[in-house]
Amino acid sequence: MPVAIITGASRGLGRALAEELAGRGWDLVLDGRDADRLRASVRDLERDRTDDPTTLKSGESHNAPYIGDKGARGPQGGSTAPDRPARGRVRAVAGDVTRPEHRAELVAAARELGGGAGPDLLVNNASSLGAEPLVSLAELAEDGLREALETNVMAPFALVRAALPGLRAAGGAVLNVSSDAAVAAYPTWGGYGASKAALDHLSAVLAEEEPAVRVWWVDPGDLRTELYAAAVPDDPDFAERLLPEQVAPAVLRLLDGPAGSGRYVAAELAGPKEAR
Repeated sequence: MPVAIITGASRGLGRALAEELAGRGWDLVLDGRDADRLRASVRDLERDRTDDPTTLKSGESHNAPYIGDKGARGPQGGSTAPDRPARGRVRAVAGDVTRPEHRAELVAAARELGGGAGPDLLVNNASSLGAEPLVSLAELAEDGLREALETNVMAPFALVRAALPGLRAAGGAVLNVSSDAAVAAYPTWGGYGASKAALDHLSAVLAEEEPAVRVWWVDPGDLRTELYAAAVPDDPDFAERLLPEQVAPAVLRLLDGPAGSGRYVAAELAGPKEAR
């Protein structure tokens, strides 16, 4: 079974991506700062796994789902994939992704699920705004900017380095969650946008340096999440924003074919259903 690490997986887009990947049969290592909330998310995923009639009994096996350009390998090495794969196992590893010991725990858990191999997919989704609600650069505290950089740039950078041997061996992928604030100047989004711009550039360089690993940096759009509500609590269009569950399938289309490294926008990956 393929293994994914997802940071910031107790809510929002990370939680939605976890649900989608679990349904595809992936084994998951999920990170979140709020231990109670993360455990609740895992209980939901595990309950779905137990209720899923395709869940395998002990000793059973099935073909692995398609992973990018590697394809799925059946028992005879054929390129096949089940219509309804069994739901994968889920591990909750609560903690702060900016802490080296916590990142080591995440990678160790992925190796355990992968039988000694590293993750096939690393999703750097955990984010910090730097200020809630967002403020102008003149009002942004240095500690706030530092927090955004630590969470949005340094933590993904360090986690990629820790997971890179396994990702290389697997021909795996890194999915860094970006923002349109990384490429456009919006008032009050300066600190957060600067951190995401740095993440974009690190992603682009990583893609050049690691041809065996596909690197995607993806703008999911403004979503109806707690993070966005904290950033812009008076957004009059908040109720009209897409839910993370509507966007996650579009983002994961990157896994369904030979999508090369690069920057993607979820709205451009979406089909008619997700775009609504």
